Amino acid sequence: MIDRYSRKELKSIWSEENKYKIWLDIEIAAAEAMEKYKIIPKGVSFLVKKKVKIKVKRIHDIEAKVKHDVIAFLTSVTQQAGIKARYLHQGMTSSDILDTAFNIQLKQSGEILLKDIDKILSILKRQARKYKLTPCIGRSHGIHAEPITFGLKLASFYAEFKRNRKRLASAIFDISTCAISGAVGTFANIDPKVESYVAKKLNLYPEPISTQVIPRDRHAHYFSVLGIIAGSIERVATEIRHLQRSEVYELQEFFSKNQKGSSAMPHKKNPILSENLTGLARMVRSHTIPALENIALWHERDISHSSVERNIGPDANITLDFALVRLAHVLEKMLIYPNKMLQNLNLTKGLIFSQEIMLELTKGGITREKSYKIVQTYAKRCFSENKSLFELISKDKKIMSIINEKKLRSIFDYSNHFKRVNIIFKRVFK
Repeated sequence: MIDRYSRKELKSIWSEENKYKIWLDIEIAAAEAMEKYKIIPKGVSFLVKKKVKIKVKRIHDIEAKVKHDVIAFLTSVTQQAGIKARYLHQGMTSSDILDTAFNIQLKQSGEILLKDIDKILSILKRQARKYKLTPCIGRSHGIHAEPITFGLKLASFYAEFKRNRKRLASAIFDISTCAISGAVGTFANIDPKVESYVAKKLNLYPEPISTQVIPRDRHAHYFSVLGIIAGSIERVATEIRHLQRSEVYELQEFFSKNQKGSSAMPHKKNPILSENLTGLARMVRSHTIPALENIALWHERDISHSSVERNIGPDANITLDFALVRLAHVLEKMLIYPNKMLQNLNLTKGLIFSQEIMLELTKGGITREKSYKIVQTYAKRCFSENKSLFELISKDKKIMSIINEKKLRSIFDYSNHFKRVNIIFKRVFK
């Protein structure tokens, strides 16, 4: 987590101040519950609310001596609230605070990420409709295949991010649990009603069964979804990078008036934002494996997961948030060149219509194998003789006895490939 790739809103969620504030909220909520059920005297929660302020430096100073962050926090609270603070944390264990707080931070982060995705969806929807019937070449293996529209490319991205939104919402729900169950999760020294109260107060739901920790498959789900979203970001970024290459140049990242592309070559306009997104996506995905490995802890608890989560919690969420916001900016301001798309469509002199010719020959009684060979032979001549496929096919009397000239001309019409674009758009944007 570095400032260059961080936004203030996400950074504040993972700040020490916010973490300790959440810890205090949990302790106060637990105290309120214990007061309600006459486990501790009334007035403890009110006193703590009134007197305690988060003092990060003081907590750290105490932790340097006691070597335990939750004890250091509770000591700081007691120093401010006085002797009544002894009723805090009754029957609870450190993981009750740590895990519940961590889940709240993940939830807070995830809700911002949902907003980021919503922004991307809005832009993709608008751009897809704008370029719905803008012809461009579809490529497989990087080679010209058949015509598509630029709007279809964007609609594909939209559908993917719509799935990502659904995945993330599910993952947020999965980690929105609260555990106030005490050592090894048996509620031996705390009433389950306290957990239910705290969960409701903090807009969570009680963990059905914890050990001494909330099970880490929940967190693995969350971080895996972040990794998938990062993969989707890279998919879009890679497409933009390819389409901006000088030999293709069908679109371009926005280049501001005073922006410089190269220290050596003044002509350069590089897709630096998309390249940056590719790198950031790699970083987010790298956090998925540690999250998966955190699932297997010793018995009811160890802390091998703790150091992992102190890193991946802020880093994965902050980095993904930055990447999503940057991607939205790129998609919003990118420059589209329909004329260059059309020029590239014509680059291979009609070879992209080879399938339709083959299919018409099979309808005329020629086997598929023979039809394929006939068309492939002419396709090779297009390359070697630098002639159009239409020109070569129209001179073959045997083919023209099966496909008349009017039909042949209709085959070489891009619009044939776009006749069902509306159906696809209805599926995607219903």
